[in-house]
Amino acid sequence: MNTVDRLSVLKTYKLYVGGKFPRSESGRVYEVTDSKGGWLANAPLASRKDARDAVVAARKAFGGWSGATAYNRGQILYRIAEMLEGRRDQFTAEVAAAEGLSKAKATAQVDAAIDRWVWYAGWSDKVAQIAGSANPVAGPYFNLSSPEPTGVVAVLAPQDSSFLGLVSVIAPAIVTGNTVVVAAAEGAPLPALSLAEVLATSDLPGGVVNILSGRTAELGAPLAAHQDVNALDLAGADDELATELEKAAADNLKRVLRPGTVNWTADPGTGRLLSFLETKTVWHPMGV
Repeated sequence: MNTVDRLSVLKTYKLYVGGKFPRSESGRVYEVTDSKGGWLANAPLASRKDARDAVVAARKAFGGWSGATAYNRGQILYRIAEMLEGRRDQFTAEVAAAEGLSKAKATAQVDAAIDRWVWYAGWSDKVAQIAGSANPVAGPYFNLSSPEPTGVVAVLAPQDSSFLGLVSVIAPAIVTGNTVVVAAAEGAPLPALSLAEVLATSDLPGGVVNILSGRTAELGAPLAAHQDVNALDLAGADDELATELEKAAADNLKRVLRPGTVNWTADPGTGRLLSFLETKTVWHPMGV
């Protein structure tokens, strides 16, 4: 057979919702191109209905995930890192194509993303030590504060870092017991959609991470206004969109993390780790 005349078979990806891979209910797809305009694949163009379905799946998974032990959550995040290590070449190629990077720079991005999963996995059973406290009170009481997950977090993934930035916003949200609905980078969704395939075959329960691709503004609006979304990470929104979504989020007093200039390769610190935690304070009489 003459391989020169062979027609390329481009992959058509699917959404990742509730541990399954549905097509967009709208049936829409869009062409994903590389940094030079070459056609890479087809990605689903998620709709408002898909966003609502993803929130339902995230809420359903929240009880089991938030009730899991910190040790168990850490082990699952570490398992994700292990599986990504085995698909390192694939993700390197996807990041290089998406962001126009050399193989060496793309490899560095992928390695940093894998290491970040491991870094956050290690925080799973330690975050209570830095976010909780025993509080002195003037009375015969113990007063203890402990962190708890906020709930369902909607995340607009960074537009400028299709994989490392993506991991840097997902991992800190889920390691503390939240579940997430993620809108992948609009122009470079393939690393996120491939990550979904890894998550589906890891130990992560279905619905803990739900990944949508499509237009960031179109997905952000229903997520920001959704009454069952507890928090919003606007990492991938520009200033105008962020302001619009923050106003919508105010309707049910969502926690909102506004976008800013972030160096995704730098030490992430504990900022995002603590952003989507609530503090529960318990008073208990002494001697009882």
